[in-house]
Amino acid sequence: MGPLEGITVIDLSRLAPGPYGTMLLADLGADVVTVLGGRAGIPALALRRGKREIVLDLKSEAGRAALHGLVRRADVLVEGFRPGAAERMGAGYEELSALNPGLVYCSVTGYGQDGPLAHAPGHDINYLALAGLLGALESPGRVPVPPFNVVGDFAGGGLLAAFGICAALVERQRSGRGQRIDANMVEGTVSLMAMVLRDFGSPVVPRGEKGLMDGAAPFYRCYRCADDRYVSVGAVEDRFFAALWTGLGLPAPVPPHMDPVTWPAMSTTFEEVFATRTRDEWAEALDGTEACVAPVLDPCEARENAHLRARRAFESDGSPAPVPRFSRTPGVAGEDPAVDTTVDVLEEFGVPADVIAAAVAAGSGAAPDGLVTWPPY
Repeated sequence: MGPLEGITVIDLSRLAPGPYGTMLLADLGADVVTVLGGRAGIPALALRRGKREIVLDLKSEAGRAALHGLVRRADVLVEGFRPGAAERMGAGYEELSALNPGLVYCSVTGYGQDGPLAHAPGHDINYLALAGLLGALESPGRVPVPPFNVVGDFAGGGLLAAFGICAALVERQRSGRGQRIDANMVEGTVSLMAMVLRDFGSPVVPRGEKGLMDGAAPFYRCYRCADDRYVSVGAVEDRFFAALWTGLGLPAPVPPHMDPVTWPAMSTTFEEVFATRTRDEWAEALDGTEACVAPVLDPCEARENAHLRARRAFESDGSPAPVPRFSRTPGVAGEDPAVDTTVDVLEEFGVPADVIAAAVAAGSGAAPDGLVTWPPY
């Protein structure tokens, strides 16, 4: 009985942001029905857990009628089309909210529902660029590198969409009315940069690897070890820096560390010291201290990390466990979908038999071939 038990979500989205957001909702108990069909592909398998899948051709009258039957009993609908596309398929906000005034309708896009770029195509790297994140990572001699598609698609897109949905559901308890959520990756990424944006370009957050948290400070960066693997160092506060200095066996007294004039020489010292031991040797040597040093693990190593294993942070198949943790109503990672449940779901939602028959007939060629996913992970 997760905290979203009893909430029904219809998911029309594809690829990453929308499916990740609805995976979070499914983990917390929502009944998520993914509507597949057409040529847009299907979500990556990792994002399909705990959901039921049906196939409808929303370009057909029968498919749209079946979707309307679902919406009448749903709490939430998520779509990830470019602005205007859902309306052309009979799945726009105005049309669906007329059928169900309590519907929370979430549109997840790259650039938002209006503005000069509203209809432009894009991917995570483009959204990070426009939001200013990649520019903040730029410095002489270093090409900005996106952190996979974690920031734009998943954090700025799917995660904030799920947050918006939950907030709208809470508001609906007071007003009895649903509403439309305009969630987009550019503004989501801008929001994630809240602490950086106001002071960027100032001495507090200077440009080009000159600040506390962009790799310039020797006490907040990664270092190569003797085995060509890395440790991360985050010893910003005085006592943490003192623990780092002494933990590395460097001589007293502990020097002041906030003066950038001292950083080049201090960086050289740290580079030389960390290169004398392997990554795991340093992790063991500094374990239990306040040096704020952690080994840089790849995802396979992270799954075997003692702390993460103790926390049960991963499922048995290596996928992430539901987050956050709830004391009374814990989330559960559901199984991957195995069968097409179109008929069963439509019957459960009270869709008339003749509409079901027509929708199934109309959608028989609308499903993607097999279970091939894109992206291929």
